[in-house]
Amino acid sequence: MAGAQAATGEARSCALPELASVHWRPLADERNLRRSCLRWRLTTLWHTVPFVAVAGTLVGLSVLATPLAVICLAHAYLIPALYAQRGANVVRPKRFIYKVTDEGAERTALGLLGDLVGHEARDLLVETGLVLERGRFGVWLVGDAGALLVLPGGRTVMCWCVRASEPTLPRGDRIAHLLLALRADEAGFATVANLAFAGARRRVRGRLPKTMRPALERAGAVASAPAPALPPV
Repeated sequence: MAGAQAATGEARSCALPELASVHWRPLADERNLRRSCLRWRLTTLWHTVPFVAVAGTLVGLSVLATPLAVICLAHAYLIPALYAQRGANVVRPKRFIYKVTDEGAERTALGLLGDLVGHEARDLLVETGLVLERGRFGVWLVGDAGALLVLPGGRTVMCWCVRASEPTLPRGDRIAHLLLALRADEAGFATVANLAFAGARRRVRGRLPKTMRPALERAGAVASAPAPALPPV
C-alpha cells in the first residue's frame, strides 16, 4: 500500500501542474473511469425508474389518471435527455465566453494546430471543430472548452468540461493547449477535467450540433475497431 501511494505521489509530481488544485481526487485510471460510468447509469435509473413506476401505478388505479401518468413518463424521458444535453454542451463553441477579436490570429492559430495533428485529424478539425486523439483510455475529441472520451467499444461517451486558463487566446490555441496537456499526461488531464456526463454515445450524438456529429461517429468507429496486432518479435 505504501509503495502504491508513493508511486501515485511520484506520478502526480511529474504530471500536470494543475493536479495540485485537485489534490483530493484520485488519479484517473481505467477502473476509476468505469466506476464513474456506473455511477452515472445508477443515477439516471434512480431518477427515472420512480416516475415510470408511478405512471404504471396510476394507470392501474384508474384510467382517469392517464394524463398524470403521461406527465410522469415525460419526466422519465426528459431527465436523461437533460443529462445528455449537459454532456454535449461541453464541446459547443462558447461564444458568450470567448469572443473573436482578430480573424487573422484565429486563422494562424488553426494553422499551427493543424501542424500538431495528422492529415485525417486536420480534415476532421476543419469540418467539425474537434480534434480526434487516440489515447490509453479510448478515443478523445478535443474542443476549445471541453472534450469527449469514447471508451473502447465505441458505445459509451464521457463528457469532460475543461478549458485553457487564458480566455483571450484564439480558439486554435485553446484547443492546442488542451491537446498538448492530454498528450503530456492523459491520466492527469482526466483527473483535472470535470465530468459532466457519461452515457450512451447515441444520446450524446443526438444533442450535438450537426456539424460535430461526424467527429463523434468517427471516434466511435475508431474506438470500436479491434486493436492492431503487435508485430512479431
